[in-house]
Amino acid sequence: MADEEILPVVTFGNLMTEGTALSRRGQYDKALGCFNDALKLRAGDKHCLITRSKCFLKLGDTENSLKDAEASLQIDKTFPEGLYQKAETLYTMGDFEFALVFYHRGRRLRPDIHKFQLGINKAEEAIINCLGNPSAVKLENTEELCFVSRQAELRRKKDKQQQPSKPTKDQKRTKKQSPQTERQLLGELYADKAYLEKLLKDEDLMQSSTRQGIKVKDLVLDGISYLNHRRDFWQQQKPMYARVYERKLLRQGRMQDKKRKLSNIGRSIAKDMEDIELCLARGSAEESCRKAERMLRKIQGWTEEEVPNKNELIGNLHSAIGNAHLAMGQMEAALHSHKMDLDFARKHALTDAESRALDNIGHVYARIGKFQQAINTWEQKIPLAQSSLEKAWLFHEIGRCYLELDKAEEAQDYGQKSLQSADEEGDVEWQLHATVLVAQAQVKLKDYRSAIMNFERALEKAKLVPSEAAQNGIIA
Repeated sequence: MADEEILPVVTFGNLMTEGTALSRRGQYDKALGCFNDALKLRAGDKHCLITRSKCFLKLGDTENSLKDAEASLQIDKTFPEGLYQKAETLYTMGDFEFALVFYHRGRRLRPDIHKFQLGINKAEEAIINCLGNPSAVKLENTEELCFVSRQAELRRKKDKQQQPSKPTKDQKRTKKQSPQTERQLLGELYADKAYLEKLLKDEDLMQSSTRQGIKVKDLVLDGISYLNHRRDFWQQQKPMYARVYERKLLRQGRMQDKKRKLSNIGRSIAKDMEDIELCLARGSAEESCRKAERMLRKIQGWTEEEVPNKNELIGNLHSAIGNAHLAMGQMEAALHSHKMDLDFARKHALTDAESRALDNIGHVYARIGKFQQAINTWEQKIPLAQSSLEKAWLFHEIGRCYLELDKAEEAQDYGQKSLQSADEEGDVEWQLHATVLVAQAQVKLKDYRSAIMNFERALEKAKLVPSEAAQNGIIA
């Protein structure tokens, strides 16, 4: 009987590896086929969705790229690669302000990933280059439509696709939005938007054209679209405490003038907190620290009626001051501020703030070489960890400290815990880190055979991430 031909077994991992290799070689169409087949074997895998989204983006298919990025976030709203890929796709589509929103969300979740800050920088630069500063312009008559014209011309240079001449869904939805909400979000620009919407009713004017041959109607619609995007952007950017603050004002039924005053306080807080965070991200730690200390004094002088989440804000500011001191290399001051954050969180039963403070204190101890204190601090945080991903990096950091203390058995134990949590989450990057930690601990334990096996597993993970630096380090 003739031997039957043995076909290779097709697995999800094989398809991912082959697709990633094809993508690196620029063969994106073939890579898409691999990722499509991989998703048939493991539907909804967020890592596969992101790699396929990157292929779509390379091929210029921004619509499908965005769909895959959003699908990964439906599975895991805090997935860093999903947030980054959605931001990158929006940036490529020319939606710079929405891209900026998701770059910011990603950086808040994972400040250790530098590419989120790079994305923030390029999105801000693109917004400034493309849109300028519209708040300095007030439309008073039809001759001032040159402001809108400038925006339209710049946008056409940035985006090859023509803007539709008919109103978009976003513009049709404008009438259903609360005028009071729009007025608060747009500020002085609200009058400009109302003026442009009034112009749309002038049929004769809408049929006319500028000297450059551009229809006035297109310019007006572009201006309204721009203002709608500004409104949606600032609505997305508002932090949760500002929204809670405004809802409480509405429930209390305050007088209109008092509502306006308190709403202004909420917006001022939101802006100040954003400025503090941006200063630190841009390397201006001293300025960030000064602003945070100044705002802390201001918040302490306000009542809880004016700032309903006053305790939470005070803790946030202690944390921000500690991070600024850490960036300046002032370790004792950083430790003091983070301990203040911890004491305040425990006093007012703020669980999330307590978890954050323990995390920061552990980082400071690790930076100054007090590894046992870092371990003791991070072990207090373990019951507060809310996800497998958080446990994966927490166990990894504890294991790394044990390795620094030459306690290889404990390092191996925490490395295996980190790997188990990373497997539960399906996070390839943390699977890589945890496997390397286990292998390094096994080297110290002179269990060389197991160490080699784990280094080989880590090398396969590094190819999936992919990370050439990690591959070279593991091979070495």
